[in-house]
Amino acid sequence: MGSDTEAEKSIQKEKKKVISLAPIAKPLAGKKLQKRTFKLIQKAAGKKCLKRGVKEVVKSIRRGQKGICVIAGNISPIDVITHVPILCEEAGIPYVYVPSKEDLAQAGATKRPTCCVLVMLKPAKGELSAEDLQKLKSDYEQVADDVKELSTSVI
Repeated sequence: MGSDTEAEKSIQKEKKKVISLAPIAKPLAGKKLQKRTFKLIQKAAGKKCLKRGVKEVVKSIRRGQKGICVIAGNISPIDVITHVPILCEEAGIPYVYVPSKEDLAQAGATKRPTCCVLVMLKPAKGELSAEDLQKLKSDYEQVADDVKELSTSVI
């Protein structure tokens, strides 16, 4: 009587994610864009083209590195990330919110929940092969276009 089925548990978990979203979490990625974004983050993490966490992301943006910034929408306290969208807008970097910091960390190949990540086309050290760069660039451009389209519809 007290046990829930797996489907009911997943629905409850999804509702909990939506409820805990910060009020500034706009533009929020839809399911399809989330899936594409998480795949891009996984590829970038494998190629070492990813900056994780607020400190690294802010440092990279201030140094002039370009990319796509993905921010978790369920951060508490919200003051931790309120300055990141402003920095992104000043630097001309597209940004998007996703509902869960846990999902963001999982896509970024870390166990620790992550507030934000910056997906770049150039790795921190070394160079990518032309084939790897082309694959990453095509996914990157597709997600960047979707994010820009989403952000213009919000404004």
